[in-house]
Amino acid sequence: MRLKLDKTWSQQQLAIKLRGSGREQQGLLSWERQRLLIHAAKTALAAALCWWLALRFGLHDGYWGAISAIIVLQSNFGATITASRDRILGTVIGAAFGFLFSLFGVLPWNYIAAVFAAVALCGLLGFRSSSRLAGVTITIVMLVQSSSRKDIALDRVLQVVLGIVVAVAVTTLVFPDRARLRLRDGLAQEFLVLDAFFEAILAGFRGAPAENLAMLREDALAMLRGNNQLLEAARNEPSGGPGWREGLGMLAQFGRSLFDSLVALELAVKESRDDGYAQHLEPALGNLVTDIRTGFHYVAGCIHNWRFHVAPPELHLEDDIVKLEERMSEVRPKGIAFSQSEILRAYAVQLHLKQIARLLRASRVETSRAVGEAQKP
Repeated sequence: MRLKLDKTWSQQQLAIKLRGSGREQQGLLSWERQRLLIHAAKTALAAALCWWLALRFGLHDGYWGAISAIIVLQSNFGATITASRDRILGTVIGAAFGFLFSLFGVLPWNYIAAVFAAVALCGLLGFRSSSRLAGVTITIVMLVQSSSRKDIALDRVLQVVLGIVVAVAVTTLVFPDRARLRLRDGLAQEFLVLDAFFEAILAGFRGAPAENLAMLREDALAMLRGNNQLLEAARNEPSGGPGWREGLGMLAQFGRSLFDSLVALELAVKESRDDGYAQHLEPALGNLVTDIRTGFHYVAGCIHNWRFHVAPPELHLEDDIVKLEERMSEVRPKGIAFSQSEILRAYAVQLHLKQIARLLRASRVETSRAVGEAQKP
């Protein structure tokens, strides 16, 4: 490989990509356990603090605040904000509808109407995640025996607000975990996992398919899904600087496009074990493949360092593409000696390789523009 990344980071990420079972993998598992223990401690702290505050302020059934804190406190700040928004909206709508509908009609008809109206309203406003919470709050307000439904509704809202405020304070001040930072590392890992998938696919081109191909495909898909969830959470966090949201969203989109192109390449190389036509495309074909692999690692390093404006030295994917096209034109007269299926597979492979190479280059260039970096040669 022509380009070198930071060795420590590169080795850690390579351990993730290849599912290493050595010291690196044990270190990663140890860090995940630490994160789980930290999250458990933060949840317990938030719940206990809510219960104590509810008793201090004389709120009835103080456990509701603790329940709210436990539900909304997520593993990172952005996810906590999302859960808090859904819960407060559902609680306010449910409390308002529960109280208002209790003034009209008799059970169970006013209760049925209240639940229907609240769920429908949440859906129409685009707050579907809040609809269940609205229904639960209506049930508590209208069906729990009490002399004052107004007091129940107000108490429910106050305790939920207390739980949310405490949860947000704890996730912000105690070992804060930002979704955007986890997403940045996740995207860097994603490009390395995609490179491993790419390498496994090419092992099946003019050779035996890689044994771990299916596993690597699933790894890449799982990484994409996990990063999409982090992206949604990161959108609810305060911006970390110019172009953070745009850059992260753009990289996530490029990751999805690269995965689709790799799946298409996987289909293109099937039944190519005995093909001989592609051998005549060397060394242009091999050079492009080598530089694509280098490109995956280079972009991963750019994401890790959050620096995209420096073009990788000695890596010219567009030049590789031009040379491959020239080589294909040169060997075209020799095609009469090969089957049509071999020739079509070779053309399909080079088409997908060109797409992957251009996506890699665009992922760096377009992200650099999105984050507002000055371009350097």
